Amino acid sequence: MAREATKASYAPYSHFHVGSALLLDNGVWIKGANQENAAFAGTCGERSAIYNAGANYPGVPIKMLAVTAFTQGEFVDEPCAPCGVCRQAIVEFEKNAPHPIRVYLAGRDTIYVLDSMADMLPLCFKEF
Repeated sequence: MAREATKASYAPYSHFHVGSALLLDNGVWIKGANQENAAFAGTCGERSAIYNAGANYPGVPIKMLAVTAFTQGEFVDEPCAPCGVCRQAIVEFEKNAPHPIRVYLAGRDTIYVLDSMADMLPLCFKEF
């Protein structure tokens, strides 16, 4: 689903199409894709999916998140990792869930699996 989501990306400046898919605890799947603009104030694929989940399914925990990218006519060789803003946003959704969010980062032939988003952001800000 994350690979399919790259088709909805709007990336006329970077040409780096990021797709994500997440599964909620209630069984609903949500896709996200990066959206750029000329002011370079776009939204990453990961955040477009998790904010969609938060807006449309408030309080429903995210079970897992998958991310991939497509550029120069093919999917990236190595998995790409979420940016710092996305990492913090995902950690905040994880903090409010009864369990960690499993994260899949997919390249063309390699997939990294993290048992928790906190594994990618070990010194994350968790207290509010």
